[in-house]
Amino acid sequence: MVGDSQFTVKSMSPHPMKIDVIKFDGKNNFGIWRCEVIDALTTSNLKDSLCLGEKSEETFKKDWDKMNRMTYGLTRSCLTRDIKYHVLYETFTRKMWEILKKKYQTKNIEARLHLKRRLYRFQLKRGLSIDEHITNYTKLLTDLVMTIRKKDKVVILLNSLPDEQYI
Repeated sequence: MVGDSQFTVKSMSPHPMKIDVIKFDGKNNFGIWRCEVIDALTTSNLKDSLCLGEKSEETFKKDWDKMNRMTYGLTRSCLTRDIKYHVLYETFTRKMWEILKKKYQTKNIEARLHLKRRLYRFQLKRGLSIDEHITNYTKLLTDLVMTIRKKDKVVILLNSLPDEQYI
């Protein structure tokens, strides 16, 4: 573990790989954190336990239970103590992910309206580089969790720039 807020996952594959995952504290971006944890699970050959609602016919119950425990443990180790309380008594990985997603991924109407308002009013802030601006834009789209056509994304991004930026 690197500090209190970061967790290092080492790959269990023959080709060692290390992935640093910042612990989720409810304040950082859930979508990005989720992506990092899924990457860590993938490098540890545990991603299948998230994809399957139940064990496949080829998987023995003993193997499935072990994979579930390992996935659950790895995922919980990427949570801060305060967030762990929300999933403390859940023993199935998939159910734990559903609880976290329901609580932290923006779904309620009030939050979605607020994010849509931020998106449509999104403007380049003075002193910010274009790279930082695009990163903020991508974060906003990730938080919004809704499908927006590519054409509309381009129009919104171009409208967020001052006229002299793209003339």
